[in-house]
Amino acid sequence: MPLGGIATGIGSWPGTDPREAATIVVGELGDLPHIVELPARGVGADMIGRAGALLIDLHFDTTTRGYRLTARQGNAARRSSVFLRDDLDALEEAWGTAGFNGLGKTVKVQTCGPLTLAAEVELANGHRVITDSGALRDFSESLAEGLSQHVAEVARRLDAKVLVQIDEPLLSDVLNGSLRGVTSMDSIGAMPAPDALNFLDTVIDAANAPVLVHNCASSPPLELLRRSHASYVGIDVAQLEPADLDGIGELLEAGKGVALGLVPSTDTPAVRKWRDLAEPALQLVDRLGFPRATLGSKVIVTPSCGLAGASDAWARKALRLSTEVARAFAEEPESL
Repeated sequence: MPLGGIATGIGSWPGTDPREAATIVVGELGDLPHIVELPARGVGADMIGRAGALLIDLHFDTTTRGYRLTARQGNAARRSSVFLRDDLDALEEAWGTAGFNGLGKTVKVQTCGPLTLAAEVELANGHRVITDSGALRDFSESLAEGLSQHVAEVARRLDAKVLVQIDEPLLSDVLNGSLRGVTSMDSIGAMPAPDALNFLDTVIDAANAPVLVHNCASSPPLELLRRSHASYVGIDVAQLEPADLDGIGELLEAGKGVALGLVPSTDTPAVRKWRDLAEPALQLVDRLGFPRATLGSKVIVTPSCGLAGASDAWARKALRLSTEVARAFAEEPESL
């Protein structure tokens, strides 16, 4: 049964200190903490670099345009591996200090998904990995194997259950054929939905854990995500269009949980009370005809996106507000 009535973060956090970040996240998100990503540390610490650290038998480094596959492990890949190890060490320390070992708690890990990763990383010839079906297949299988090993390590070190978040912010662009090529004359065609679903499910199935696919873009491809093997779908409520409402309803009817991004991910002084942030979710289930108790059984509350662009003070407040909204959904959803 999907988790519900709890809060978590998307992944990224401001600053460069993994121990401080892990302590805050474990303290504020006791029901579902996550491994923190700190992109302010530079190359290798961003979403793409983090996923690169999970690849098996594939190596990458940086170019003037971003990341590129290479024959040998480059400096960027080495940095990524060090960052991931440091972040996991920090979480293990905070987890133990909080006394969470052996309590059967769940921790969330994140990785960039195969389609977004393949859209952002170049082949040796400068073209995106996603333009080569064979390379994309190798990429997906490599990420799947690395993710499986990562999940097993996290579960063992923390003595915890694991929820995997797969970030696919470029999924709609892949499906719509709106990715740009190397030059303005080089177009990248739309990927058929069955092919995209196959690559995504390759990674989902290898996780050996429940998976949440997160897409905070406008009008996310809800139909494809409903047909995926993911247990949860994460969206930014502010990005939804009226036409997306039926898709949310179909997700819930299919038995999937939904992670709703209800709290702004950057400083928003006007936000003072959790009740104001809860309102879009209340309106959503009311319009769909679901009982408000659904919010406590199938909805995870999150910030709208990662918190790397927020101030330290707002990042803490965003987690606190997320937790307050989730608690209200779990305790008294029908009275809100």
